[in-house]
Amino acid sequence: MDRSLRAARLATFVYFGLNGFLMGMWIVHIPAVEERAGISHAVLGWLLLLLGAGAFVGMQLAGPLADRAGARVVVPVSAVLCSATLLLPGLASESWTLGAALLVFGFGNGCLDVSMNAHAVQVECGYRRPVMSAFHATFSIGGVLAALAGARTLGWGWNPAVTLGAVAALGVVVAVLFTPALLCPDPVQGSRASEAVGSRRRTPRRVWLLAGLALALMLCEGVANDWSVLHLREVLGASEATAALAYGAFATAMTAGRLLADRVTARVGPVAVLRYGAVAAAFGLTVAALSPWTPLALAGWAVFGLGLSGCVPQIFSAAGHADVDAAGANVSRVAGLGYLGMLAGPAVIGPLTQLVPLNLTFFLPVALCLVAAVTAGLLCSERATPVAAEAR
Repeated sequence: MDRSLRAARLATFVYFGLNGFLMGMWIVHIPAVEERAGISHAVLGWLLLLLGAGAFVGMQLAGPLADRAGARVVVPVSAVLCSATLLLPGLASESWTLGAALLVFGFGNGCLDVSMNAHAVQVECGYRRPVMSAFHATFSIGGVLAALAGARTLGWGWNPAVTLGAVAALGVVVAVLFTPALLCPDPVQGSRASEAVGSRRRTPRRVWLLAGLALALMLCEGVANDWSVLHLREVLGASEATAALAYGAFATAMTAGRLLADRVTARVGPVAVLRYGAVAAAFGLTVAALSPWTPLALAGWAVFGLGLSGCVPQIFSAAGHADVDAAGANVSRVAGLGYLGMLAGPAVIGPLTQLVPLNLTFFLPVALCLVAAVTAGLLCSERATPVAAEAR
């Protein structure tokens, strides 16, 4: 295999891991940043919407730009922007400066998210077999490393601005260091992408349907991120330490599943991975919701994470391969709506708890998983890609 392709794959792993590490460092420092800014939880909740808004805008701009200029240009620039702006929340001393910092940091994160996924599609085309899920697993591993590093620096009493500044500098160095390993854009493809942008070619209906699937499944992931711990604490009466294991079981199973998903996809195909993965996720969440015992609920959350693990990467891959000349733009549509779904998880479940107990609200994401299973055939297209063809 071409050495440059292997180097590009390694670089893509690095950028995914860097993105997960940057986001994880922000999440770990949220309480400290909130205290420094002197704001309430309610105000923080509203300000976090600016993070999401910035990310959404960044995704929509970076996708078409990656098609025209090439991911080799957009990925490192986005990584530098995302890294450098991580420092800003640590410096914010009031609500409006924190809001501005989150808007800019979110923009950089959105640009990096889409551009690195667009480059991952290029790498997958070169390998002619599924490799997308492993990239997403690296993002999760980056988040775990950030949690460990952040907990250590907070334990040492480091100022958040110092820690985030050091991570920002490290991120900039890494972003620049791995730039040469990224794949050069295909001149013919870039020319066709420019023509497509110039002619304002409409996004195919199938890509929007894939984006709807991403929204549904990432909403389910958002439910696990925001409500799994509270479920064990309030519904089953578990201790705080035990309740924290709910998210740990989900996240660990999801990471492990993504490390294995590419091999499974190569054997059974992306449609089967999405269909049976979504069914397994629905089963796992149903067990967690109805279980009267904490150990069984933890097992349910783990199965939920394992089932979801391979689903979203297949959707990203299908969107990117739907039209290689507009891979960035198509991935930006899927990632954008998916990100909105992730943010919508807590927003949807919260009001439902006013009507039914928390565990019963989980049947909404169960239903979304079943819808994804039924519509998994959307991953197939008439324009079969080499990856899809070999997986069948």
